[in-house]
Amino acid sequence: MQAIIYREYGSADVLQLSDVSRPIPNADQVLINVYVTALNAADWRLMTGKPLPLRFMTGLFKPKQSMLGTDIAGIIEAVGRNVTQFKVGDAVLGNIWGSGASGLSQYICVPEHMLVLKPANVSFEQAAATPMAAVTALQGLRQGHIAAGQNVLIYGASGGAGTFAVQLAKHFGATVTAVASAAKHELMRSLGADQVLDYAKDDFASNGQRYDLILGVNGYRSIFSYKRSLTPKGRYVMLGGDMSQIFQALALGKLLSIGSTKQLSNLTAKTNQADLAKMSFLLANGDIKAVIDRSYPLAEAPAAMRYLQAGHAKGKILIKLHAEQAVEQRG
Repeated sequence: MQAIIYREYGSADVLQLSDVSRPIPNADQVLINVYVTALNAADWRLMTGKPLPLRFMTGLFKPKQSMLGTDIAGIIEAVGRNVTQFKVGDAVLGNIWGSGASGLSQYICVPEHMLVLKPANVSFEQAAATPMAAVTALQGLRQGHIAAGQNVLIYGASGGAGTFAVQLAKHFGATVTAVASAAKHELMRSLGADQVLDYAKDDFASNGQRYDLILGVNGYRSIFSYKRSLTPKGRYVMLGGDMSQIFQALALGKLLSIGSTKQLSNLTAKTNQADLAKMSFLLANGDIKAVIDRSYPLAEAPAAMRYLQAGHAKGKILIKLHAEQAVEQRG
């Protein structure tokens, strides 16, 4: 089978299309014929080995694992003897982070608890684009104590997690302000945002508005600006962004929350089958949708990674491991 592998840290040039052995599932795994994989910011960080402290987990001088890709959708080809939730022929989606498998390979073996059934009315593309981004958005909103009637600000709302956060906040009954580039304002409104701000021109921290919950998803604003823009009992949750935003949340979030009714924290998203099943249900009902910017064949994964790193994507970037016709016929 074919897979994208990398044996050293670096730019997308380190990614190589290679022939590798097809895996065999153990007793607690399923074998999946992967149709579609979605890229996430975690993929390019693993590829580059940055920030450097990440290498204490992934390999100090070279990656311990040679494959990337966490969000997948495909068909189960075989099941181990202890598997109870799925059978051969089931269409599934999942977040395989931590499994040791790679979504950028045509076949993978993973534990069943990382998967849920793909709804029949949901495409493989929509299914693959959902797991990590949607569950991260859900867990961030939950950590921020999302509730109906709240005013919610989502900074960096046009990426994968941001587009889901806008939709989920509306689903929970909040009034949503999305911050994104001017070119993405129409998209934000189509997802339900009540107000859209241009990050290059509109300063949310000085417009007098206060928010019950702020999600920092992408880009960078000072943690002090976020705190100043919260209501007296408001919460800020950092889901991602550039390294300055991440560092400030990790280093200062707890400190700035001491003695304050305003709480500032960072989210450590976790794979969770129940949360993934909830997102699959909302997809099937049409309550949320994955925003897909563009798709690439497996051989063009380096080009897809370069586009992801550029930071201008509207929603998700997909890698298709099979011909379009084959995906449609078996979907």
